[in-house]
Amino acid sequence: MMEIKKNKPFIFLLFCFSFILKGQEADVSDPVENIVPFKAGEWFGFRIHYGIFNASYATLSLTQDTINGISVIHAKGYGKTTGLARWFFKVEDHYDSFFDEKKIIPYHFIRDIYEGGYTKDLEIDFDHEQQLAHVNNKKHQKKETFKIKKNSQDILSAFYYLRTFYPERDMIVGEDFDINMFFDNENYHFKLKFLGKETLSSKFGKIKCVKFRPVVQAGRVFKEQESVTLWVSDDKNRIPLKVKADLAIGSLEIDLENFKNVKFPFNILVD
Repeated sequence: MMEIKKNKPFIFLLFCFSFILKGQEADVSDPVENIVPFKAGEWFGFRIHYGIFNASYATLSLTQDTINGISVIHAKGYGKTTGLARWFFKVEDHYDSFFDEKKIIPYHFIRDIYEGGYTKDLEIDFDHEQQLAHVNNKKHQKKETFKIKKNSQDILSAFYYLRTFYPERDMIVGEDFDINMFFDNENYHFKLKFLGKETLSSKFGKIKCVKFRPVVQAGRVFKEQESVTLWVSDDKNRIPLKVKADLAIGSLEIDLENFKNVKFPFNILVD
């Protein structure tokens, strides 16, 4: 299982949201066209904080684009440390995913990051027919090809895929789900658990949510296997609202700070 280092806030954000929504196993192996809950122009801004201190900000945005003559959705992710955290550990992370706008499978992925002097610059081309990922490590001028599992997602497209193929049926509390993902040069198989429904108080008001808990690796960062909790709006948008992680020391929270151009009305409860 991939371990998420606490000095990589944007990876942590994507890691968490990649678990949020998942249909039955059949949905992973054979995705079909569905009504997507997002559109070009959608934008989310997140605040990542440790206690009362802001650690970083991250954004996720969508535009219409083309790749190899094919109409695609272009997802852009950006994260950076802020304030005092930036003085001690500068982070500038850029992620791009170009994916099929109906089946939500990735064609091209870019990861260009700077994290406290550590850098990575790579691109991945997905060949889903041959089940191959062609990785171009631009920093080390090295190209490799890896076998992937059927309909594997990159870490950014997974977020939108899972929002799209959320099961309409009622889920059972404690039910487990999983998804195949290819990241850098490895295949990962992740699992999460449905915890039920809850009304969450947010800066926007009270919002009905579905609640999930991914199974993460216990150890140096997380307190135990089940220490991360996620809240997603229980409406057609499936907006990510909050992530809370109990760490070995203290807790980290990610909150939706701003949003625009969501596809459907955002349902906020009125007292």
